Amino acid sequence: MAVEIVTVPDLGGAESVDVIELSLAQGDKVAIEDSLLVLESDKATMDVPSPHEGTLVKYLVADGDTVKVGDAIAEIETADSAVAVDTEAASASAPAPASASEKSAEVEKEVEAAVATKTVAEPVAEPVPESSSEQLILVPDIGSDNPVDVIELSVAVGDQVEEGDTLLVLESDKATMDVPSSHSGIVIKIIAAEGDKLNTGSEVLVLEVSSSDINSADAKSSDTKSTSIESTSIESTEAAQAPEPAIPAPASAPAPKAAPLAQSQPATAPADNEGKASSDVYAGPAVRLLARELGVSLEKVSGSGPRGRVQKDDVNDYVKSALKAGPASAAGTGIPLVPAVDFSQFGEIETIAMSKIQKLTAANMQRNWLNVPHVTHFDEADITDLEAFRKSLKDEGEKRGIKVTPVAFLIKGLAAAMQAHPEFNRSLAADGEHFIQKRYCNIGMAVDTPRGLMVPVIKDANEKGIWDISADIMALASSARDGKLKPGDMQGGCFTVSSLGAIGGMGFTPIVNSPEVGILGVSKSQMKPVWNGTEFVPRLMLPLCLSYDHRVINGGDAGRFMTHLVKSLSDIRHLSL
Repeated sequence: MAVEIVTVPDLGGAESVDVIELSLAQGDKVAIEDSLLVLESDKATMDVPSPHEGTLVKYLVADGDTVKVGDAIAEIETADSAVAVDTEAASASAPAPASASEKSAEVEKEVEAAVATKTVAEPVAEPVPESSSEQLILVPDIGSDNPVDVIELSVAVGDQVEEGDTLLVLESDKATMDVPSSHSGIVIKIIAAEGDKLNTGSEVLVLEVSSSDINSADAKSSDTKSTSIESTSIESTEAAQAPEPAIPAPASAPAPKAAPLAQSQPATAPADNEGKASSDVYAGPAVRLLARELGVSLEKVSGSGPRGRVQKDDVNDYVKSALKAGPASAAGTGIPLVPAVDFSQFGEIETIAMSKIQKLTAANMQRNWLNVPHVTHFDEADITDLEAFRKSLKDEGEKRGIKVTPVAFLIKGLAAAMQAHPEFNRSLAADGEHFIQKRYCNIGMAVDTPRGLMVPVIKDANEKGIWDISADIMALASSARDGKLKPGDMQGGCFTVSSLGAIGGMGFTPIVNSPEVGILGVSKSQMKPVWNGTEFVPRLMLPLCLSYDHRVINGGDAGRFMTHLVKSLSDIRHLSL
């Protein structure tokens, strides 16, 4: 027997996490992949699976502790190999040795002999034929710790897939993304189902890979721990020579699959939290932040998650039910409800379900409009010279494979204006008493897609030139329209630009994308007569609408910011200063 120390595995980028539950008791039997404890970061909850089989000796952490990658969390007493079980069975049927030392010597000899037998038997027991190999496909890095929904399965059992083919489609709170196949082969088993929640490393399906692809498949999957653990367990079971199985797992209680999120735990807590204080309610930091933003008392919300855990959907459902119940129970807002109308009495209708992104956009816009005191500043920029210069770049752009649009100059001009007026690169702290000043400058651009409005972010716009910004715009806009944006592509924005471009309009009042403090709305440019002091001359004028959070930005700040931006766009030489 040996005592193995279990440590905290890779947390997917989180520096430290909290221990929120110890799943076992001292002395409990542990199978490979059984959950040892549950960790919680500010974005997700995750189980830590056991890498060993044996008996839990003790925990090295306590509920409420903060741990990081590599910290020791538990001690598990394990057999040196599966032969330990065989040794115990042989000892029970044989006469007792004359002394403890003789018994120990016999056990050691039996273990050594059995290990040698197992080592020889393992290659023979390999169940996979030489002509093919089964390959487990996992979800690649999706750039987030949060689970995402499976909204579409793109293949079926028996389908032939090539490397790069789409296997399924995932949808997060902000985007949809395809999961490509990392190998070529035939689908023999589909593990994920539509409606499941998956994370990086979750199992998708099993492919039968031809012998010509085995070497490349092994090289690509060498870092996949779950696959190698499963393969080792199968070989050990088939190679064992004693009457006892190599891994004694009862049929009635199979070892659970490794799951990065605590989704399969039974709910043992009460259905609601009446009578509890908010601090005693079982909920994560992200849920508590959402509740604070919506003005909801968590003790009034019934949790539908594992062990009665309150989730974001529970908070949203509570708000919806409160609004439906009437103004008196709608968190005291006093906002009259829009009455329901039976439109079918006027003619033929069709009810169309909103996509997840459309529902989230609607909720975010309503929350931002109700919480942010909006002011919109209107202005115009003379972009006659800018447009002439932009069109002169067409030939060079074709050589580079880059199309330069007016949005690239807008983003460059906004980055320069935000550096000159840093109050526009702030956010209001949660306590309402401090500003968060950002030293980076990331600018989001609203993109209209068939799935709904998406806002990919141009990172470090202040450090890039027009060509680099134009290349980023092309890549991100294409990914948005194709549904291939990752969550990381839409995070970290400091300011947003929403351009209607050639669609038309003379102006509009965009809604601030909180916690940002400003958004620039851009309408269609028009030729207008402009007085130059002696005569009217035709100039190309671009309407600009700056909406800002009046808690952070004053009217004077907005005026100076727009003056700087208009000056930069009217004479782009200022952007090089």
